[in-house]
Amino acid sequence: MSESGKVESEPASGQRLRWNGLTHPGRFRKNNEDAFLALNFDAQELRYLGKNGDAGWDRGDFVFAVSDGMGGANAGEFASRIAVQKITELLPKSFSLDAIGVSHGFVDILQELFQGIHDEMTDMSRHYEELRGMGATLSLGWFSPGWLHFCHIGDSRIYYLPAAGGIKQLTHDHSRVGELQRSGKLNEREARNHPDRHVLDQALGGQTASIHPQLGSVGIETGDRFLFCSDGVNLGVWDRRIEELMRQPPARFAELDPANRLVTDSMEESGRDNLTAVVVEVL
Repeated sequence: MSESGKVESEPASGQRLRWNGLTHPGRFRKNNEDAFLALNFDAQELRYLGKNGDAGWDRGDFVFAVSDGMGGANAGEFASRIAVQKITELLPKSFSLDAIGVSHGFVDILQELFQGIHDEMTDMSRHYEELRGMGATLSLGWFSPGWLHFCHIGDSRIYYLPAAGGIKQLTHDHSRVGELQRSGKLNEREARNHPDRHVLDQALGGQTASIHPQLGSVGIETGDRFLFCSDGVNLGVWDRRIEELMRQPPARFAELDPANRLVTDSMEESGRDNLTAVVVEVL
């Protein structure tokens, strides 16, 4: 049984993933401290994917990730790029879910991956004055046949839009405001306008002494959609609008791919922060 409550069977023959991604500095910022990553890998090789594409499982599993950097000067921009670069260096190329088991393998590997990125950022902050306080969020999804395994820290997000309808935020914002919203003490509008909405209590690097990333799994079916986004997107677009743009976009957005719709709409509504969206669809 997955977090979505579905009992999983083997993925449909010929099932594929389609993805598109876009990042933009926004209307008011010169630097873009966001970064995203799309990878395909198996036991022999790791391959970078383009911003748009579709592929089947014949060449292995997929990883998609979004990171939002923090820090003075250019440190934030550097931090998010370190986060996504380290995924390609630290993700074990010989990993096989079938060989070591779904229930334990991905947890150990993703925890080790996030800890490795955190240690590297912390060490660089200690040795380079210009990188002092450097940190980053990271929301990562690992797609294998029939499953999405995810690991997350910070306030970037992963949304799940099942084929049957609806939208669910899979990840928890690692902040006091996020905790208040989850407990029902703040609604979505109040959380978005709260003065401390950007104050995180968990991030890679930065001032976080010990990290506790969120991990989970969701069974995937044909027609499911997933959104990986930085907080610039979800602060400009309400959750119900995210679902509308991904499922039944207005006519003026119909020719745009889903990631472009989300970034464009969020920039029109706000655009105060950097904006990054990666949309993955199960075909």
